[in-house]
Amino acid sequence: MKELASLGNKDSQPCVLNSTESRATRTASMTTAKSVLRIAVPSPLYREFDYLPPPNTDLAGLQPGIRLRVPFGRRTTIGVLVDLPAQSEIDPQKLKPALEVLDHEPVISREILNMVQWASAYYQHPIGEALAAALPVSLRRGQAPDTADCTAWRLTAAGRQIDLDSLKRAPRQASVLAELHQHPQGLERSALDAPAGVLRALAEKGWTESLQQPRHERPRPGTTAHASAPGHALNPAQQQAVDSVLENLDHFQCFLLEGVTGSGKTEVYLQVIEQVLARRQQALLLVPEIGLTPQLVERFQARFPVPLAVLHSGLGNRERLNAWQQARSGVAPIIIGTRSAIFTPLARPGLLIVDEEHDPSLKQQDGFRYSARDLAVWRARQLNIPVLLGSATPSLESLHNVEQQRYQRLLLPERTGVACMPEYAIIDVSEQPPEHGVSADLLARIRHHLDADGQVLLFLNRRGFAPTFMCYDCGWIANCRRCDAHLTWHRRDNRLHCHHCGSQRPLDSHCPECGGRDLHPVGQGTERVEQALAEHFPDVERLRIDRDTTRRKGELDALLERARSGQGRLLLGTQMLAKGHHFPNVTLVGILDADHGLFSTDFRAGERMAQLIVQVAGRAGRHDRPGQVAIQTRHPDHPLLQLLVTQGYPAFAHAALLERQAARLPPETSLALLRAEATDEAMPLRFLESVREQVEAAGIGHIEAWGPVPAAMERRAGRFRAQLLLQSDRRGNLQQLLSRLVRQLEQDKLARQVRWSVDVDPADTY
Repeated sequence: MKELASLGNKDSQPCVLNSTESRATRTASMTTAKSVLRIAVPSPLYREFDYLPPPNTDLAGLQPGIRLRVPFGRRTTIGVLVDLPAQSEIDPQKLKPALEVLDHEPVISREILNMVQWASAYYQHPIGEALAAALPVSLRRGQAPDTADCTAWRLTAAGRQIDLDSLKRAPRQASVLAELHQHPQGLERSALDAPAGVLRALAEKGWTESLQQPRHERPRPGTTAHASAPGHALNPAQQQAVDSVLENLDHFQCFLLEGVTGSGKTEVYLQVIEQVLARRQQALLLVPEIGLTPQLVERFQARFPVPLAVLHSGLGNRERLNAWQQARSGVAPIIIGTRSAIFTPLARPGLLIVDEEHDPSLKQQDGFRYSARDLAVWRARQLNIPVLLGSATPSLESLHNVEQQRYQRLLLPERTGVACMPEYAIIDVSEQPPEHGVSADLLARIRHHLDADGQVLLFLNRRGFAPTFMCYDCGWIANCRRCDAHLTWHRRDNRLHCHHCGSQRPLDSHCPECGGRDLHPVGQGTERVEQALAEHFPDVERLRIDRDTTRRKGELDALLERARSGQGRLLLGTQMLAKGHHFPNVTLVGILDADHGLFSTDFRAGERMAQLIVQVAGRAGRHDRPGQVAIQTRHPDHPLLQLLVTQGYPAFAHAALLERQAARLPPETSLALLRAEATDEAMPLRFLESVREQVEAAGIGHIEAWGPVPAAMERRAGRFRAQLLLQSDRRGNLQQLLSRLVRQLEQDKLARQVRWSVDVDPADTY
């Protein structure tokens, strides 16, 4: 059923056909229209809307994928044309006309439109919001693509022959020529630090020339390689992986590249991409986090003398739009981006790569809850090109697909060069609690490695000074007033912070319960560990890398560069340090608390713990010096931990898959999680109970409903939360139920009293 925008006063709402109308009434209302525009409008409704074209519009120029400005209720908004049906279910006289056509050609290609429509249906998210998420922010707001021409300068053939040493008396001219040598496609005038007279003089000599090109076709400074560096020699396992992918460049095949940390997965990517570029095609590489992007970009710049388009949330709107257009036009043959880059249009697609494919950051956790990894596989199949998933710790879902022969497994079992895998040591802290998070045993190991001129990395996935602040007289604990969570004390500003809702307040001077002043921080965060390290190693430079130390633009890159250079001898950080980084001087990795994933309500906690330990451990011993990993735990005999340390991640993953199979948990079955929240404590449970009743009344087999139950953190940001878990061993049955359910809930009065959402294939269930 389609919802149709009706004519009427400006405050009228779109007209909706009543689903209970008789077939005769519906047939009578079907009216053939010469021109109807079916438009996806950003709204929480699971349907498109029908409009008439704007007056005096050339209908021949209207194509699916263009944007239009349309009236919607009391406001105007930007919608995307998805279809031009021959008829509408309502009299065209009652339809509103669109206000303005914004594009002469589609900004969303047919290929991307098909992908978003499929994802909208699979993840049960409104099509209008899904299409909006696939566009750069500037285009969502109705701005025109930046097609204005810009002036750029490049070398002529004569200019490329000039010996720069002969221009010692003209250093400004030599500087410009050197810069243009590094950017053979030219640079915008604004990127050249030279007076107009210098540029005019070079042009008069015939060494440079100016040109006008659309702005999006100009590579940004820093996104074009300065030189083409040769590739590294491959070991037999790497060569076999490269050959396997190259043999399948002409058709779809999903590869799982499973390589131990430091095994050279990125070099495999580079050598495969080299052949893709030789075929004049494009490659899209997805990474899970912004922190991994600069390091990869630098490596790609060093290898390929071509423009790179980089897309992530740290860019400004114009920067992101420019990169998007470079990919769409084909100017950039290599595109590197985070999760949302999966929606980037490609002029000549040849290969998709998902690095760290196991990482939960690849799953959007709010709004349009899609998995970029899974969409990459779907997109590659539709494009009939290969997709390469890489990880040292593959997800159980991907390993299950290998067992089902859906994916082809490529193994890199050894580190490249002379590097070898690190040795593990478990430190039992159950009887001797560590001082400020660092045990005496670990302190001794740190001192030993520092004395041997090594670099040490300590990992603690908890920022702040202390996660709890309490009164020793009565046991009072400082809790968030809006969440069911303790407040974390941050010593840097002497305030209590909630890491869930973002609220903060001054540190209490006395206990609000008993009036006592014996208040103390309990537990350790990265700030507290940093203080302990300063006391024990005062003469050693320390670097703390967490969200608190990298808030400003450029801080993360600067800290990572100091870490890679060895300038900071003691590294301390959260997950931002855990994966993907190459620190050649690190010889010891200390994991300060490995117990979080051993006992959790989330069935994926053990898998996440194992992946994190292996990823962090992989930072040690990546060069010519052996590495060591020390793991602090209060449960040294835990079977999962012992299996991981003694037999490695493959053995752990095999055992975990058998457990999932026995428990009928994903990937053996499929899940969908319905969440609801409201300011009224009882309302979310009441709503989800009615949803459960609708599930049972639907009568679709092979579906089990678990709950509803309060969320693990029931109150967050002042709202009470509950959830209902749906499970099925037949994915099609679950999709059939969800498709019916979300449309029923649109008409449900109880649903209007809560915020509700559907999460298909949830990354967490707590």
